[in-house]
Amino acid sequence: MRRYELMLLFRPDLEDDKLQSAVEKVTRAIVNAGGTLTKVSPWGKRRMAYDIQHFREASYFLLHFDIAPSAIRELERGMLISEEILRHLVTVLVDHGTPVDEELAPAAVPVDLQDGDQPALAADEVEVVAADVAAGADDEADLPAPLELDDEELEVDAVAADDDEETEEAGTAAKA
Repeated sequence: MRRYELMLLFRPDLEDDKLQSAVEKVTRAIVNAGGTLTKVSPWGKRRMAYDIQHFREASYFLLHFDIAPSAIRELERGMLISEEILRHLVTVLVDHGTPVDEELAPAAVPVDLQDGDQPALAADEVEVVAADVAAGADDEADLPAPLELDDEELEVDAVAADDDEETEEAGTAAKA
């Protein structure tokens, strides 16, 4: 069983009794699927950040419950069909069933460098460089060498800039 949080946004034009019956319909679906309700919190009507189905406000409800993960898809399908619900969001709060294996080490990624390429900084080197910069290290020997561009890359950029200038000149000449 996992603990979930469900935020429901209901249409603002629902009467109080219809709103309560819509909330009860969702809570019954949770209980019928084998879940247990922990908390149901009505938040009242609130203004939304943007219009949803031409509504600017919605009635908010927050539900906390425990249920098997396999039942969530069926619950969401039922909420999508409901005309009273504008939006819903199901979030996992606490995972009671899946053990976390902390003994796994991060995988080592081999780096294939070609001639002239510079390797990326390792995490500990980044921390050292950041500490040097924060301390105001002016010594260039302490900082890594800047990346160098090939002459071919510079020529490509220069050609692209020339093409942009020619296009602007042609557009100006065509307007005149």
